Amino acid sequence: MWDKLWTRVHLATLAPINTPYGAIHDGAIAVKNGKIVWLGREVDLPGPPRGLAHHVFEMKGEWITPGLIDCHTHLVFAGQRADEFARKLQGESYASILASGGGILSSVRATRSSSFEELLECSSQRIRFAMRQGVTTLEIKSGYGLDMESELKILRVAKELKENFPISIQTTCLAAHVIPSEFQHRRTEYVAWICNELLPVVKKEELAEAVDVFCENIAFSLEETKMIFQAAKDLSFELKIHAEQLSWLGGSSLAARYGALSADHLEYMRESDVLALKESGTVAVLLPGAFYFLSEIQIPPIELLRKHHIPIALATDFNPGTSPIHSLSTIMNLACVLWRFTPEEALRSVTLHAAQALGLEKECGSLEIGKNADFAFWKIESPAELAYYLHGRSCQRLVKRGEEVMSDELQKNMVAQEKDFWSRWNSSNVDEEDCRTSTSRRAHAPSWLRAKREAPRGGKLSK
Repeated sequence: MWDKLWTRVHLATLAPINTPYGAIHDGAIAVKNGKIVWLGREVDLPGPPRGLAHHVFEMKGEWITPGLIDCHTHLVFAGQRADEFARKLQGESYASILASGGGILSSVRATRSSSFEELLECSSQRIRFAMRQGVTTLEIKSGYGLDMESELKILRVAKELKENFPISIQTTCLAAHVIPSEFQHRRTEYVAWICNELLPVVKKEELAEAVDVFCENIAFSLEETKMIFQAAKDLSFELKIHAEQLSWLGGSSLAARYGALSADHLEYMRESDVLALKESGTVAVLLPGAFYFLSEIQIPPIELLRKHHIPIALATDFNPGTSPIHSLSTIMNLACVLWRFTPEEALRSVTLHAAQALGLEKECGSLEIGKNADFAFWKIESPAELAYYLHGRSCQRLVKRGEEVMSDELQKNMVAQEKDFWSRWNSSNVDEEDCRTSTSRRAHAPSWLRAKREAPRGGKLSK
């Protein structure tokens, strides 16, 4: 028997079948051992539902999509850069702000001065928000540390998030984000430090699956990028690149030659770069949040990407300076309005193609037999609604590898359990076992345990 079966649903499979969205109306989907084992029209089920699965859930006509995938984020950071937002509105350029010690360097200072626990707490809130938006897989880059202690701190926070939350998290080392202040006149030394000192430690501790480089005039040159790519490749890291965002250097073609998983941004990409991506199978990851927030006018060569059948992914690029946007639905809307994506293209870009950008297309990204049972339920009349609302949509429930990990009911239960925990804590009627076993632990236990060490027994603890 199957483990679980959902009936009375509509499926936007995003699989290569000859209907918009790969849609199956009046459908059903079954799961066993965390994998999709059957899906199709409910009338085609091989028997009465109650005789097919241990647990049968009769829904009310919701749409199910693959779990959304945010394949490019800078989610672990401290601070904000609202002052720079005001400066940009007055006409100051991104490059000028960076040259004055702002931009990425501002976030580096804030992140370096924050503790592991502080970064974990604010990042946990961001993960919970992403889950409410239907995300079952996301990528987290470092890049706001730029020294050994802080880069490892960011990646260890990401590793803790991976262990504490029921979604898939891929990590990427982006120490090549910008040259830190202390190395401004010693660029060669900083690149050598990344290659010879940082990356071997990251590999030894298994803190990242991939290495990324910001290849741009204000960041790393083509030759520097090549050096870092070669060192990363020698250590068997996957490769990614920020390229052609503000100018053309040919970084995307370089990434293709190295077999990178993805090339990201790409506003100034040329047709020769597009052909290089096609030959290597590298995914083009476009980031309309940064395009919008920086008031850019150079649109990525979307028609060339379509012409040459390059898989296009979309992502939030969530970060405090150039894309403080954490909703994939909002990103889908921006891609449709600013770049004339269709809603179906946008949804495919945050599911199937985003999975390809992480090398996970055999595991997730579409609803197909044999793939992980990662999917989101939506109270909508059409999948186009996911790109229609600028403010985004919250999913009704979220399933990861066949287990329900978020729903309206679970949210209410978690709030009640958290209130109960703090009530018992303030009355001194709680111990560390409660922290370990509470279902709210996934998002709160680290800060609870830290607070427990710091607070006197029986005293009131300010949350």
